[in-house]
Amino acid sequence: MTETLASAPAGTGTLAAPRWTAVCDYDDLQPERGVCALVGDRQVAIFRTYEGALYALSGHDPFSGANVLAWGIVGTRAGLPTVASPMYKQVFDLTTGRCLDDPAVSVPTFRVRRAGGRVEVAES
Repeated sequence: MTETLASAPAGTGTLAAPRWTAVCDYDDLQPERGVCALVGDRQVAIFRTYEGALYALSGHDPFSGANVLAWGIVGTRAGLPTVASPMYKQVFDLTTGRCLDDPAVSVPTFRVRRAGGRVEVAES
């Protein structure tokens, strides 16, 4: 989900800053379409909704073994933003990576943010 930039509350110590990778211009992302980017050594699928929210999750479909989730069908299920794999149509929650058709399966999600006109994904 889109990252909100905020500082840690006073007295909580410092948080290790993630390493952010710029992947594309925000305006290059078409709403409800995914793109694929290499972040570190991982293929990440990035999505922008019509409302402007950004989501990032692994591009690897655990059911087919192919890196195809960026080409999935974006939608909603029970109010959750989702992507359906283009291979076998399993649906994944974009906020958690959990498969809604098989809750025992999930894919990693990544922090994503808009920094000026760029989209950045956290490597850790």
